[in-house]
Amino acid sequence: MLERHLRARYSAAVVRVERGGRVVYERAAGTMRDDGGGSVYADTRFDLASITKVFVATVALALVARGVLTLDAPLAGAVTLRMILAHTGGFRSGADFRTLFGEHIETFALREPLVAEPGERVVYSDLGFLALGAMLARVTGRALEPLVENELRALGSEHITFARGVRHEAIPATERDAWRGLVQGRVHDEKAALAGGVAGHAGLFGDALDVARLGEWYLASRHGRPSPLPDTLTIAATTEQAADPVLRRGLGWALKTSDDNSCGALMSPETFGHTGFTGTCIWVDPVRDLNVVVLTNAVHYGRHDLRDVRAAICDAAVEAYAA
Repeated sequence: MLERHLRARYSAAVVRVERGGRVVYERAAGTMRDDGGGSVYADTRFDLASITKVFVATVALALVARGVLTLDAPLAGAVTLRMILAHTGGFRSGADFRTLFGEHIETFALREPLVAEPGERVVYSDLGFLALGAMLARVTGRALEPLVENELRALGSEHITFARGVRHEAIPATERDAWRGLVQGRVHDEKAALAGGVAGHAGLFGDALDVARLGEWYLASRHGRPSPLPDTLTIAATTEQAADPVLRRGLGWALKTSDDNSCGALMSPETFGHTGFTGTCIWVDPVRDLNVVVLTNAVHYGRHDLRDVRAAICDAAVEAYAA
């Protein structure tokens, strides 16, 4: 499966499948770049892109568990944490990075006019999570980078870091662009790059084990295993908080809406997960106690849709380990 698309859809890929909190399949394939640059291994870290949102949402929920934040108190105007995590805060989806040079990107996200009333509808938003990162730093009095990394370590992650914590040549390259040339070991997302590589919506690098751990934190309590987060929060995060025709929304997590989603046709309707623009995803089926992580550098070959590959891997995982 992975080798079929090497040198055509990505140069680097890792798949990890867990059942019942234990790894049942793991495979790495490819090289760091299309011209070589070293082999990819199971513990290779990738630019996780928007999976960062779920990690940052998890940090916010850990702060809720400790009483530092509450889900339904206003954070900015009438916008609550629950709304931001469910993408109903009314923030614009994003902004063309070419208009943001010279801007303080987090300030821009906070001051930009809303496009919907808070709580009115789902608008999947990078700007909402950019604003969330700034809010978390303000509320805790800690810079976002050490805040996120240290909170995730406390929850049990080992290798999740922003770009300053990675060795550039050990990270699969992403896109070549006119602004930066070949992007390797630096965040691909342009808005996160303008924020210095540290942002609430993108910027984290991690391996398949730590991404699978993220899923396990929310899956474990449903099957009698320990989780570092309270059951009330993990259940709320992985059940519908807002409806959207494409993907229903939990808190940080996306929820399966149809068999056309990139988790494929065979995962249950209770499945939750998230994708990343660089070519990454995690999908977790709580009915089957199944956790599937796919990490690639698909944007290395252009901005094409990887949904068919993700869906095929998820369907194969169900058939092989949870049918």
